[in-house]
Amino acid sequence: MNKKPIIAIIGPRGSHAWEAAGRFSPDCEISSYFHIKAAAEAFSRFAADYLLLPVYNTRIGGIVRSFQIMEKLPGSFWIDNIVLPIHLSLGSLEKQEKLRMLLGTKSVLRQCEDHFARIYPDISMLSVPDLEMAIAEIRESNLLDRGVIEAEEVLIDQGLVIREREILPHNKTRFAVLGHEPAARTGYDATSIVTVPLKDRVGILFDTLGEFTRRGINILDMRAESDAKTQKLQFYFEAEGHREDAAVAAALESIEKKIIQEEDSLKILGSYPRVDMRVKLIKTFGFIGTGDMSKWFAGKLEHEGYKTMLTGRSTALRPEQMIPEVDVVLICVPISNTPETIKQYGPLLRNGQALILLAGEAEKTLDTALAHTSEGVELMLVHNLWGPAAATMKDKNASVVRTARSGAFCSEFEAFLYKHGAGICHDTPSGHDLLMGVGQKLPTTVSVALARALADNSINTADIVTHSTLTSMYGILAMARIHNQNPRTYAEIMATGGDGRKIVKSFAENLLRLIELSEQGSIQELCDFIDENRKYLSGYFLKSSMKQSLAVDEVLGKMV
Repeated sequence: MNKKPIIAIIGPRGSHAWEAAGRFSPDCEISSYFHIKAAAEAFSRFAADYLLLPVYNTRIGGIVRSFQIMEKLPGSFWIDNIVLPIHLSLGSLEKQEKLRMLLGTKSVLRQCEDHFARIYPDISMLSVPDLEMAIAEIRESNLLDRGVIEAEEVLIDQGLVIREREILPHNKTRFAVLGHEPAARTGYDATSIVTVPLKDRVGILFDTLGEFTRRGINILDMRAESDAKTQKLQFYFEAEGHREDAAVAAALESIEKKIIQEEDSLKILGSYPRVDMRVKLIKTFGFIGTGDMSKWFAGKLEHEGYKTMLTGRSTALRPEQMIPEVDVVLICVPISNTPETIKQYGPLLRNGQALILLAGEAEKTLDTALAHTSEGVELMLVHNLWGPAAATMKDKNASVVRTARSGAFCSEFEAFLYKHGAGICHDTPSGHDLLMGVGQKLPTTVSVALARALADNSINTADIVTHSTLTSMYGILAMARIHNQNPRTYAEIMATGGDGRKIVKSFAENLLRLIELSEQGSIQELCDFIDENRKYLSGYFLKSSMKQSLAVDEVLGKMV
């Protein structure tokens, strides 16, 4: 007969810890302890297969004592989490007597402190390690002026009457489950790490965080504690990803060897399925389009725990089959195909779903979507200004055009962009299109024309660097980048309609005017032309742009 797994908890039968243990393993045998040290010792000597510890509460934050225990517990691995709504009630022997003292565990009293300071400002609060014994003493001595705070089931089981239910709404506790073996990777994981007490060094926290940031690893939790003996700082981090993930492993190795520069200065408490204290409304995203950008976004969304489905011309699953199965539909197809794709599939979306257009507004895509989806469908446009070669969204720009129908699903997707470091700009449809003329259409047109000018004049590209300033190289670099990628992408940028074309036409007109003045040798008129531009561009813009230009020059200077 298979032996039932034993899980050690702190708290009596019916407590929140008891309920959390049952959720982790309904068939487990629960061993209840009234002190964290006793439960930890039972686990360390293999009298229990698992140890359940409260690590975070939405009212009081991190529970430091649990982390201190985990840090010093040999052969233990944080393997899972249980997030439990905490429903605390107030009980006593009878309802009529005025209460003069409240009893509860230390953690519970801390959660309720503000509430009872407001309701019973003169009442005493006493923390007790063994709640059952304290209630037994209340019954034996008939202490009618004593109140007890705990889960309703515990209070009723101990023969008390309920005076007040649900003392603290929106209260949750996260419990860590520790095992004797590490947890396998799931694809949606997090890793907890604690440092040894560290020598003081300027910038050590900044440098440590930088090792995570530059690899696109998000920090879910972080805090610093002073070691009781040495008063040196210890850092605790919870990072997205599993300890076996290449990026996480590389970050931890670099932190230990290059930043802290001490062997065994990090202890990995464990890797486990990621827990999310926030509520996610979206479960599944469906893509129409199977290009590299769709795959890029799908990978990032899956890393956040969402399910994704990709459909296109080459997939067995058709878009019309996918749409009823998802919460949010994302259209990510070539610019010229976007309006027809919206017309074909927009009417299939039902009220309560969302349509997000990963596209520009040059072809009046939002107007098309508004006309071909029902009023109950959320709608938003997102134009990401990076390609699938980007490792992360950090410091990349995203133009977001919300509509009157952008709701909670759209906000959740925007929060996903923000979390990953994208710089979000909110535009109107026409404003977005005009600015894309400045940021995409015009530079692309200039780059393509420049490359052809080099060819027309038989310019040897090897000679360009030796005859250019670093600043004049910017245009050359942009030209090279465009011609090193898929020409279809840039051809579509140039061919789209909309207000962006105004910028290109205006540039062409002014270019011809400048050529004419230059050929006439009209130096003063050219000076006036430049001065008028300077007044429009503003001193702040010119100063900040110059600063950025010098920074780029410094980087390029090291590379040349």
